[in-house]
Amino acid sequence: MPDVYVAAGSNINPLVNLRTALTALKRRIGSFRQSRAYRNASQGFEGPEFVNLVIGFETELTLTEVLSILQAVEALCGRPRKAPRFAPRSLDLDLLLYGEMVCATPAVTLPRPDLVKRAYMLGPLAEIAPELVHPTLKQSIGELWRGFDQAAQPLAPVEF
Repeated sequence: MPDVYVAAGSNINPLVNLRTALTALKRRIGSFRQSRAYRNASQGFEGPEFVNLVIGFETELTLTEVLSILQAVEALCGRPRKAPRFAPRSLDLDLLLYGEMVCATPAVTLPRPDLVKRAYMLGPLAEIAPELVHPTLKQSIGELWRGFDQAAQPLAPVEF
């Protein structure tokens, strides 16, 4: 069974939307590990701060099934399917890793390319899976996080 890692973020009523999303995900996929939640500046556009976290779980679901669940949960939290990329959002669920799968399709690129460029993805992932080896870079997530310029993209823990 592959280990799956998903980044969850919101900057529109973030604590409510993230709680709703986690409850819905638990119903659909079962138990999961969860990082702390972190507040961080929006990336790529001016907007309210985001609250982000990462979850990890083992699954027998196919990649297509996981993506379908993530899209359904985003819709449940009010995110339109064709939402602009660089804009405030009620919920963003980004598939970071699906086991050791490496692929680039119109639906998904794995591992997620900006995983190693965004503190709000890499930091929380390193919190819950520091020994996990990145499928293409062949370094542990903990090593990648330690080498990341954390001061350039500060994360502030949030009570969640």
